[in-house]
Amino acid sequence: AFFAMLPDVRGLRGLDLGCGEGQNTRLVAARGARMSALDIAGPMVRAAADEERREPRGIRVVRGSGLALPFGDGAFDFVTAFMSLMDMPEHARVVGEVHRVLAPGGFFQLSMTHPCFQTPMWEWLRDDNGRRRAVVCGDYFRELDGEIEEWSFGAARRAGETQRPFRIPRFTHTLSTWLNLFVDAGFVLERFAEPTADAATVAAHPQTYDHTIIAYFLTLRVRKPR
Repeated sequence: AFFAMLPDVRGLRGLDLGCGEGQNTRLVAARGARMSALDIAGPMVRAAADEERREPRGIRVVRGSGLALPFGDGAFDFVTAFMSLMDMPEHARVVGEVHRVLAPGGFFQLSMTHPCFQTPMWEWLRDDNGRRRAVVCGDYFRELDGEIEEWSFGAARRAGETQRPFRIPRFTHTLSTWLNLFVDAGFVLERFAEPTADAATVAAHPQTYDHTIIAYFLTLRVRKPR
């Protein structure tokens, strides 16, 4: 869904903010972009750099923080953030930094957990057979500022893999707060998507049924005016 919404990036200078191990950076580079990849976590940066050495795609891998991007003004034509911005503190500062490093006319496309459905308090409602039918959301207006959440990958559990749970800080906002962050930084709102699963996807991958009940994710694109 993210790539279906991504504009043509052939020949453009791009930055992947919060790149992790670099898989999505490499997918963007495969579309012809000249990519830089940034993450604050040393193990992730090393993994991304190792993969670039193994199969070069012209990606520059940098360790750094979204709070102070180590790039000059107007250095990029676009910035991507795959499920990473929401895990950073001081969002207004990060969004301002993205605006600074974008050239006039450049865009910022990101995905995040949906602020309307992934609220501080929520639980599934199930039918008599135990099947998930709806979600109860609560505390929508209570914005978290670094509270720790522990979770693990459901796919790993289904595969029988042993995995230590992740402990991550959560930084949440209402939908209006998120949108106003971009407007206040000088961006123009351009495009939105709330990915779901169609019938064919659910038939092939039954675990995606949940995605027909609520929007887990929100993808949006904003642009820096010329």
